Amino acid sequence: MASTILPANPSKPRAGRFGVYGGRYVPETLMAALVELEHAYEAAKADAAFQAELTSLLTDYAGRPTPLYFANRLSEQLGGAKIYLKREDLLHTGAHKINNALGQGLLARRMGKRRIIAETGAGQHGVATATVCALLGLDCVIYMGDVDMERQELNVLRMRLLGAEVRGVSSGSRTLKDAISEAMRDWVTNVRTTYYLLGSALGAHPYPTMVRDFQRVIGMELKRQILEKEGRLPSAIIACVGGGSNSIGAFYEFLNDRDVRLIGVEAGGRGTALGEHAARFQGGAPGVLQGTYSYVLQDEDGQIAQTHSVSAGLDYASIGPEHAALHDSGRAEYVSCDDAAALDAVVKLARTEGILPALESAHAVAEAMRIAPSMSPREILVVNLSGRGDKDMGILARELKL
Repeated sequence: MASTILPANPSKPRAGRFGVYGGRYVPETLMAALVELEHAYEAAKADAAFQAELTSLLTDYAGRPTPLYFANRLSEQLGGAKIYLKREDLLHTGAHKINNALGQGLLARRMGKRRIIAETGAGQHGVATATVCALLGLDCVIYMGDVDMERQELNVLRMRLLGAEVRGVSSGSRTLKDAISEAMRDWVTNVRTTYYLLGSALGAHPYPTMVRDFQRVIGMELKRQILEKEGRLPSAIIACVGGGSNSIGAFYEFLNDRDVRLIGVEAGGRGTALGEHAARFQGGAPGVLQGTYSYVLQDEDGQIAQTHSVSAGLDYASIGPEHAALHDSGRAEYVSCDDAAALDAVVKLARTEGILPALESAHAVAEAMRIAPSMSPREILVVNLSGRGDKDMGILARELKL
């Protein structure tokens, strides 16, 4: 594992922009806090002690590097391309979210912020944040939509056991968008004492850049591992895209490798009508939501649309601004996978490889299953398996009638 997790001189977009996307669209109350955060983050990147502590925790506490596993039986049954899985599901807490939570937790402590707030959808970021707060001795409040609390009850219990206060959100769609809104209201009220540990590569600058940098360890490891195993780069890297942290973490190291396709998979839900899915690039348009300018699912009056996905972590009306720029430039491709295909992918991976993926990650597995048979046996697909599926057993039991 590389000793430096954060780039010493990253290519930072001017004023937090990725092309036209990004920026800071927040109340004046938060502007000073965001500037303070940006300065603290820049200082931390240049601090060898901060880098060393983060590297140590990622290795000895979180369990990095994660394996790059050849899914032999799945590849054989599908025919065509070889399929590898980047096993982020094996990390402590069961998902990639711990990478970012550790980085931001250390940053919050460095800034002297003892109270941490966070939002969560599927609960994995909430669990990771609660875990890091317990580790570092910080107070923790997690906002979670009532709908998500019901469908991700196991993660609610985990957060509470770790010492976090979980606050249900009953407004709006009662999912991730509304949890973010409540967390931002809390931050506005308690901005001097509170650190907002945002879980995905979205929101106001510097969050999209900062979260990407904390997650880019995925792609750094992946590139080294595939070269060691195959002596060449993959034909494509596939990752699910909610806000976009696991996908941008997997994609970032390959942006200049033009022969490597980057494929993001959004939630196709249960239909193509507005409100039936969370495929921002197939049904959305540029707009502002919760601090950033990106693609947003909205109606003809510009009102934020309802969304649906069987996976709580992909059930969000907008997408990280760097993904918006990658989409418009054509460097990354974005497709959607419906609920039924994601559920089929869970069963297929479980019964061929003995691996139970999170429903979010199953969207990426489904896309690999779709395209692998038409590819050459020499070609390689890497799926970023961003989380494990224990948290989804209630949903799976109901949907699959187990």
